[in-house]
Amino acid sequence: MAKHTLIAYVEDVPGVLNRVASLFRRRNFNIDSLTVGGTDQPGVSRLTVVVDTTEAGARIVEANLYKLVNVLRVDDLTHKASLTRELGLVKIKVSPETRAQVLQLVEVFRARVVDVDEKTITVEVTGTPEKIAKFELIVRPYGIVEMVRTGAVSMARGHEPVSSAPPLVRTAADHHHDTSGISMSV
Repeated sequence: MAKHTLIAYVEDVPGVLNRVASLFRRRNFNIDSLTVGGTDQPGVSRLTVVVDTTEAGARIVEANLYKLVNVLRVDDLTHKASLTRELGLVKIKVSPETRAQVLQLVEVFRARVVDVDEKTITVEVTGTPEKIAKFELIVRPYGIVEMVRTGAVSMARGHEPVSSAPPLVRTAADHHHDTSGISMSV
């Protein structure tokens, strides 16, 4: 088992996210992170899904995503050079004695203070999921009042643009005559 990062380009229509989430539920896969946002192409959204599974499980998920009508393309970034970022908002308890220490940690992590009051400091921290987790671990002793993380967004490195178009033309026969030995039923 390992974390696999899948990118799905989908038509921006109602119900797509529900169908994708239902696919994972039916297959009994636990989604570690799911982030959805627009793309540079009108009418196309991009889902970044991180799932803890085997190589075979990731191939099954990818094949089944392609069976969903509104899915245009799926890319597995797990073994490709890629950039992954996440955003966290962390509200930290502070006192007059600890405020300077917390602000020093914010600077070390290249985070940004976005709100301050007499008892808390709210910090925006961006970076890899590991960086966000490390920041959380380091400030936890001061007292975390509230925290939220966006989930990962990923993009392949390099200069080649990725289109939302399918990597190849698939026909209905392709879905039923897969030679990989993986069951493609939903």
